[in-house]
Amino acid sequence: AARLPSFRLDRTSEDIKRELTDIMRTLKDPRINGLLSILKVDLSKDLSLCRVYISSLDGIDAAVSSVKGLNSAAGYVRRELGQRIKLRRSPQIQFIADDSIEHSAHINQIINDLHKD
Repeated sequence: AARLPSFRLDRTSEDIKRELTDIMRTLKDPRINGLLSILKVDLSKDLSLCRVYISSLDGIDAAVSSVKGLNSAAGYVRRELGQRIKLRRSPQIQFIADDSIEHSAHINQIINDLHKD
């Protein structure tokens, strides 16, 4: 299997992240809601798998619900992505809920509380 050099892989991951952000806005699934953000796109070296880490400002429950909707639309998302980005083959897309935005907001809150004392 062909493997991309790491700088090409990073650039391709960035392209995928940008296009996915756009594609996600067009999805009409009611589970996909809230202010979603793609934290990270983890692309395998052979481009067969793309893990997309999703966070929601509405918390981990909203992220988990949105990920269910996103994963059920993964086939459509993969086809859309394939039309927008010219790769030899479109990677399988797997959406994963991530609560690190919520986590960092919580840490910021703790730090702010410390400063108040």
